[in-house]
Amino acid sequence: MIDTHSHIYLDEFKEGFDDMLARAKEQGIDEIYLPNIDVKSIHNLKELAANYPQCKPMMGLHPGSVKEDYQEQLAVMFEELDNGKYYAVGEIGMDLYWDKTFVEEQRKAFAIQIEKAKEMGLPIVIHCREAFDEVFEILEAYHDDKLFGIFHCFTGNLEQAHRALSLNMKLGIGGVVTFKNAGLDKVVEKLNIHDLVLETDAPYLAPMPHRGKRNEPAYTALVALRVASLLNIPLAEVDKITTANAKAIFEK
Repeated sequence: MIDTHSHIYLDEFKEGFDDMLARAKEQGIDEIYLPNIDVKSIHNLKELAANYPQCKPMMGLHPGSVKEDYQEQLAVMFEELDNGKYYAVGEIGMDLYWDKTFVEEQRKAFAIQIEKAKEMGLPIVIHCREAFDEVFEILEAYHDDKLFGIFHCFTGNLEQAHRALSLNMKLGIGGVVTFKNAGLDKVVEKLNIHDLVLETDAPYLAPMPHRGKRNEPAYTALVALRVASLLNIPLAEVDKITTANAKAIFEK
């Protein structure tokens, strides 16, 4: 199994790190993909990826970190992409939940990073919170056969799911699918396993029965179990197909 989205380079994992990785291995999690946040997170992300081969780095500027200096930050990201080994441009996108001060800067940073990914033949990993219309508008403007990737932590409705899939995106399904009243379960049960990948977004959004606690890659197995139940297919099939889906994106 693959955890396609995990921030295990953050301070929340400083203690007991090797034990946490051992728990992931026990649950069959063979690879963990690490999305970057901003210039401050690059060092820890790179150090982790260098020391643990199962940890695969991405590089990008998170929309929550887009401020007046976004161009300077992007210059650092692009230098990393040009000179390092990265599996995706991410996480990138738009977030209008916390703050709308820099909405135009978020649009520009998202578009610029999409262009970079297409130029390099890399997938994008999209963060979208309270911003589906804005994200779709930009994706549709750049849509062609060079645009592909993952809609990370997908929490939209069925129409939005199909719209994302039509833009050559897979849907990243995480702990929210286990939440009782989130409604994501009703969407996932109408989707095809070939369109999904698994994730945790650790340390955030831990699945039931760990909701509210620190998330970790081992809990990818709980997400897989819920997806198997919703689609009425064997867990082994969820494991096999979502792993193949993730590899098709990141190893392209």
